[in-house]
Amino acid sequence: MAIMEYLNDTRPEPALLPKCPAKKAVVREICECIVSGIQPLQNVGALQKLGDKKMEWSLYWIEKGFHALENLLKQSAGKYCVGDEITMADLCLVPQVYNAERYNVNMESFPMISRINKDLLQLEAFKISHPSNQIDKE
Repeated sequence: MAIMEYLNDTRPEPALLPKCPAKKAVVREICECIVSGIQPLQNVGALQKLGDKKMEWSLYWIEKGFHALENLLKQSAGKYCVGDEITMADLCLVPQVYNAERYNVNMESFPMISRINKDLLQLEAFKISHPSNQIDKE
């Protein structure tokens, strides 16, 4: 989050946060749902402690977080997470969906998340930066 905030402050175009304070708060709420409520529970260090329970653990926490996220997106989404402009929320969403797919989350249960992810993956910037295209993806 700190890096995205820095980039938004130092390279204002394209903006990663809306100008409207209320929408900006919604973007940050969605980001925190992902980066604080879902993603840390799938860190390699945490999962190593779980041994053979890591799949069950990951599936539980991703699904729990995605239910909350789906409800947030029902209130805020347009084409993307918050309206029709790409924001920090979208930058957080794509890698978390990739992670969910790694743990065999049934994405049919999350139509809003799936639709937004699909739309984002049509954009060149998201294609080339997708986690599956990174050298350290494992």
